[in-house]
Amino acid sequence: MSEITGNELPAYKEFLEKAKTQIYGTRVRAAKAVNRELIALYWWIGEHIVKSQEKYGWGRSVVERMSQDLKAEFSHKTGFSPQNLWYMRQFYLEYQNKPNLQQLVGEIPWGQNLLILSKVKDDDAKLYYLKATLECAWSRDVLSMQITSKSYERQVLAHKQHNFHTALPEHLAEQADKTMKDVYMLGLLGITEPVVEAEIERRMVSKIKDVILELGYGFSFIGNQYRIVTPDSEYFIDLLFYHRKLQSLVAVELKTTKFKAEYAGKMNLYLNLLDDFVKEPHENPSIGIILCSERSKFDVEYSLRGIDKPVGVAGYELTHNVPEKLKDSLPSPEELEEKILFELGLDENYSGK
Repeated sequence: MSEITGNELPAYKEFLEKAKTQIYGTRVRAAKAVNRELIALYWWIGEHIVKSQEKYGWGRSVVERMSQDLKAEFSHKTGFSPQNLWYMRQFYLEYQNKPNLQQLVGEIPWGQNLLILSKVKDDDAKLYYLKATLECAWSRDVLSMQITSKSYERQVLAHKQHNFHTALPEHLAEQADKTMKDVYMLGLLGITEPVVEAEIERRMVSKIKDVILELGYGFSFIGNQYRIVTPDSEYFIDLLFYHRKLQSLVAVELKTTKFKAEYAGKMNLYLNLLDDFVKEPHENPSIGIILCSERSKFDVEYSLRGIDKPVGVAGYELTHNVPEKLKDSLPSPEELEEKILFELGLDENYSGK
């Protein structure tokens, strides 16, 4: 067998990287397929517990006995505790007449399903968290934090302040509205006392993975203090992102003070510059989000009138009760594979609380 020569080494390295990517992709897809089969099995067990109880009048004791018998037969497997069997029964009863939700529950791990089942009562909220868990590969901890911080209420139910519907085409305005939250929870920055805007920005950059997690699915970080040079001046945007679904640049300005009308005018200027000097021809108009510690809905509404660029104004809260373990919530491909395989493991003592 001939050795790889120096000239062939670059080609070999490229081939090796492609092989690694293919292996990771295959293993993740295989893990997801296993998860779908596992959820289907749990659905079947839950369904037949319900139907057998209805048919034969069996009480709670049947679940206890079934647990003992399944453990005796499958001693090397976990997941057949009485508590987990009751969850399977509850799982089936909750989703049996909800086909739109049934389609999603089979795509996410059992632990995340239990969290949503136990903590989220509204069907629309369930749909939101199921979709987000699937799209963002949320772990149990991340999902729990999102539910606790009322992500659904902040992103879907809240009356958000922006001019998207007058500054963007209808289909894009609707998508931009869904992307924005009314209040952003920045407790992940660990700020417990008043700080200047530059310090908030610095911490957001240092924890950009967690910031993107809070912003929502589709955001990619481009840079901070993003410099735009014009023939006469230069300007700096606090934080610049790109949103994949919107196919738009998203400028974020941080303000530690109450919203002022001039903030909207300044953002309008930045968006004009982004559209003329940075945006690619195939991309949609740039969007601006102003984050303020306080805001008057009246002031925001009147300040956005006449602004022809899409601008949203949102609040933020510097709470500091986010678990430390969330710092690795956006995993690399290797970490994602490990997380998916881990989530397939069944913890009999896990209560979903």
